[in-house]
Amino acid sequence: MNWRVETDLILVYSYLCTFFLNSYNNDFMERNELYPIFLKVSQLRVLIVGGGNVALEKLTFLLKSSPNAQVEMVALLFRDETVALAEKFGVQMHLGAYTNDYLNGKHMVVATTDNVAVNEQVYHDCRTRSILVNVADNPPFCDFYMGGIVTKGNVKVAISTNGKSPTTAKRLRQFFEDVIPENIDDLVKNLNEYRKTIKGDFEEKVETLNEFTKGLVAQKNYGKQDRL
Repeated sequence: MNWRVETDLILVYSYLCTFFLNSYNNDFMERNELYPIFLKVSQLRVLIVGGGNVALEKLTFLLKSSPNAQVEMVALLFRDETVALAEKFGVQMHLGAYTNDYLNGKHMVVATTDNVAVNEQVYHDCRTRSILVNVADNPPFCDFYMGGIVTKGNVKVAISTNGKSPTTAKRLRQFFEDVIPENIDDLVKNLNEYRKTIKGDFEEKVETLNEFTKGLVAQKNYGKQDRL
């Protein structure tokens, strides 16, 4: 057999193997079925139970993304860094043991103590009251996850690994922080102003904007082809 024919057959065989392997993996790939939403936490009341390192991490994460969030904390002891951050952003702090009275009027709760029993009690109390709850590092006791977030002006991208790997979410966040241009907010603001000038009903405005912005994607794909 001609060596070129053999090479071609090997390439075809490799392609088919890769195709069927990918198809198999896609059929059995675990899917992230979480529904992403962006909450106006400045209009919601959030409670963080705990005052240690994890509580500080969650508070920092929340206030970095939403500086006007309405947050309260309850713990037997607070780290100095947590106190300083809380005072800076007007976070109300309660020194003492958790009781379900702290859930009154709350919309979202994050449990971060090093006491498993307390964390699970917080979870069950919240479920009884239909309050969204997250128990740190315990996915089965979470209604939501606090994933990686990239913010560039009005543009905000949230990243989730379905609670499997916070480290991967962190690396993806760093990646998107690098690749999303700093001036993306200018584009958003300009499109918002252009949208105000479009005549017609909602569907006509959407169609006009879709057609107008299609070139952005086409230009990106064209640039990729040039590099191939």
